[in-house]
Amino acid sequence: MTQHTPEDQAVPPSIISFVKDLPNLCSLAGLACTLFAIYFSILGFYHAAMIGMVWAVAFDWADGLVARRMQGRTGSDRAFGGQLDVLIDIVSYGVTPAILLLSYGKFEPEFLLGAFLMLAASAIRLSYFSVFGLSSDSKYTGLALDNNSLILVFIFLFEGLFSQGEFSIILYMSGLGLAALNVAQIKTPKLSGNPNNVYMLAVYTLGITGIYIWKIL
Repeated sequence: MTQHTPEDQAVPPSIISFVKDLPNLCSLAGLACTLFAIYFSILGFYHAAMIGMVWAVAFDWADGLVARRMQGRTGSDRAFGGQLDVLIDIVSYGVTPAILLLSYGKFEPEFLLGAFLMLAASAIRLSYFSVFGLSSDSKYTGLALDNNSLILVFIFLFEGLFSQGEFSIILYMSGLGLAALNVAQIKTPKLSGNPNNVYMLAVYTLGITGIYIWKIL
């Protein structure tokens, strides 16, 4: 006969109870920024979309930093937060860049392949990490997806130097290159685990935000 421990028999917490967890609130704030980026990408207001994309990364890194410093989080809190992160990551770093590429390409059919490859690479990369985690030397296998957004918002700074057609090709090729790196058997450091890198991201985020607000105005 199977023996059930008190933990097995405990009533699971309510779904909404996990929202009060501060790291999860950071994750949801990042999701809001992602929605902001998708919305403005579809409308063609790309400078505003870039602001949403870079802030989505900032909140993604913040939730990990907060989670590591919080005391008293349960195993359920950590497990739920990990699942929430993965689900938000596929939207932030897979769906959003794919929609950006499609929108900038005027939703022409030839951009569907590039968008699919970017999205597929993101899904494969996240699935691999969910199964195998970090490598034995505490590094990622493949380029971490948050780098995609950080690189794309930087590349977009130079959009005004090219015609729409030229830059759509640059964006297309950049997206494919990042997708290839996401699933490559390369080792990359876990940047978000270093507090100094978090501070550097904060400076980058504020700088990028300022530049794009200036472009909008």
